Amino acid sequence: MKSEKESFKSDVQNQSKPSSMKHDGSITSEIKKPDLNWWIVFGAILALTLGTRFYNVTVPDHVCWDETHFGKMGSWYINRTFFFDVHPPLGKMLIGLSGYLTGYDGKYPFDKPGDKYNGTHYEGMRIFCTALGAAIVPMSFHTVWDMTGSLTASAFSAAYILFDIGMLILNRYILLDPPLIFFMTASVMGMARVTKLTRNQKSFTTSWWSWLGFTGAMLACTISVKFVGLFVVLLVGLHTASDLWDVLGDLSKPISYTVKQLIARAITLIVFPILLYATFFYVHLHVLNRSGSGDGFYSSGFQSNLVGNSLYNVSMPREVAYGAVVTLKNHKTGGGYLHSHNHLYPKGFGAKQQQVTTYSHKDENNKWLIKPYNKQAVDNVTLVKHGDLIRFEHTQTKRNLHSHREQAPVTKKHMQVTCYGEEGQGDSNDVWQVQIIGGRDGDVVETVTSRLIFYHYIERCVLTTTAKQLPKWGFEQQEVTCNPNIRDRSAVWNVEDNQFEKLPSVNFQVYAPGFISRFFESHAVMLQGNSGLKPKEGEVTSRPWQWPINYRGQFFSGSEHRVYLLGNPFIWWSNLVFLALFVAVFLIEVVKYQRHSASDGSGPVTNSVDSKWLSLRASAWLFGGWLLHYLPFYAMGRVLYFHHYFPALVFNSMLAGVMLDYLTVKLPSWLRHTVLGVALAALVYSFALFSPLAYGMNGPFSHEPNSTLAGLKWMDTWEF
Repeated sequence: MKSEKESFKSDVQNQSKPSSMKHDGSITSEIKKPDLNWWIVFGAILALTLGTRFYNVTVPDHVCWDETHFGKMGSWYINRTFFFDVHPPLGKMLIGLSGYLTGYDGKYPFDKPGDKYNGTHYEGMRIFCTALGAAIVPMSFHTVWDMTGSLTASAFSAAYILFDIGMLILNRYILLDPPLIFFMTASVMGMARVTKLTRNQKSFTTSWWSWLGFTGAMLACTISVKFVGLFVVLLVGLHTASDLWDVLGDLSKPISYTVKQLIARAITLIVFPILLYATFFYVHLHVLNRSGSGDGFYSSGFQSNLVGNSLYNVSMPREVAYGAVVTLKNHKTGGGYLHSHNHLYPKGFGAKQQQVTTYSHKDENNKWLIKPYNKQAVDNVTLVKHGDLIRFEHTQTKRNLHSHREQAPVTKKHMQVTCYGEEGQGDSNDVWQVQIIGGRDGDVVETVTSRLIFYHYIERCVLTTTAKQLPKWGFEQQEVTCNPNIRDRSAVWNVEDNQFEKLPSVNFQVYAPGFISRFFESHAVMLQGNSGLKPKEGEVTSRPWQWPINYRGQFFSGSEHRVYLLGNPFIWWSNLVFLALFVAVFLIEVVKYQRHSASDGSGPVTNSVDSKWLSLRASAWLFGGWLLHYLPFYAMGRVLYFHHYFPALVFNSMLAGVMLDYLTVKLPSWLRHTVLGVALAALVYSFALFSPLAYGMNGPFSHEPNSTLAGLKWMDTWEF
């Protein structure tokens, strides 16, 4: 019977030799040039990718799912109309650019899913997104090839992505997912190529610098589409640290060589992406220079840069006087306008008086008349000063801003704020003291620049917004309350519009912020908006545990031509098997390695050992990519959807290809070919079986009588 050590050496001798080991123990991949078989396999994958992705790409000819959002945003770029979105701008800019270059004029409204395009040139935007999604397949092939040098692993990794129905569907529409996953995959491909060149002594060559720059650019592009691009930035950062550790361990190179490597990567993977990222935002803010629906989410100063905004190149009185009609904007990031409307708080939510909210859009119901606390008007021009007692009259309903000792509708520890009275007449609970932050007695309240706190004179609380959304009866606007905690940071306001003819006007363009200020404000508003995303009524959401098991899909098109986003069950469920197998195999091999090292005081000494560890190392990084793109969603408080899993799926699919090759490489040739043939046949057959979900279904649903889809409903939660 063989000893454990002899068994290990026997296993070693059965491995192929794609790499060599240097005396310091690091792995140096041999450069394997593509041969004829490589080009045949890659060509077949490329042809199948083009055929499956672009087949009937313009069908259906109506708005599908989130095309209503991102098609509309592309239109706004063409029209240069400013808007608010929780994601960075690059993906939407590219969608708008593709539409512009292919004849779309930016006039289609993209109102709701199901609306017919009716001759609109939407095809260019759809084909552009499809092209980005199609490129994911060959890039995955190249990534695995550079990481393992195995044609089998590369082919099956690409096939797992190629034949997945979910990847096909998600990458055929006007969405942010195609550019996001494209740039993410390109970043990983660049990462793998840089590592390969570094290990093969090609550092500081033109090719090495080009791939480093490419990787940095793709990282910048990924995070410029969605903030979840941070996950691949972290992955590449960890991988780069591992590379540098290997370089440091190469005793044939001086320390100065490692320092040069560190500086080169800092420039190309940190400095360059930051500059490129900022450049995308500069273009974004330069292009969207016209007032639009998103103005109100930003500060008064930010809005003064937007053509058509009431603050753009505007002339208004510098000081605020009694008798002026003003709008009050909450000064915190993304703060709305103090707003009221002719609807009462319902029973059980405080006194049945007129609602007061904050609202992020400009509206006549945002306007308030400033009055002295003890009379309706003043004859002379009298300026409002720090410490004054004032009242605010809502101009549309003639009721005064009011608070009293009733619980706020949502935040029960605060007091309710209402509008009260008739024709401007109310009571003593309408009186507020205005305080300028940092102000002194006699300081005059100024438009835009003064930061103000309104202190309720009777109840000793401050006017604030909690940023909590009111129910349907409050039109889902933000709650306004009076907080007994007078240090509330959300209780800061500024006067934005100031209408008063008796004072001279000044031009406010001098107060417009520069690019750096707008850059940081844009991020603060996006991050706040992202964290506050909540599901709409009746909307299908999901939880992260449901994603890997393909628990429930999502309708992209629900008309006569139905499209249902669902993963290929064979691929998704086998992905889970390969995840588990990787963990088991990796732990076993690490234990075997450690016991072998301890038995003779050395690590593996033969070249053939490297093949095993090259595949396992590649698998470990792909497994890490899957973890980084999946686990963080468990900590997110925002609303989540099924499609959020697909970046992680790319890593899982590449891992499956590598592990399939690794687990079969020691089998007899006939058995290995049989296993691989059956696996490939299963991929193709399952794709053909579930392809109607991608290319369109009609007729009865799967749960209805006589449905041709009944046999595909493998889980009760699938709704097609």
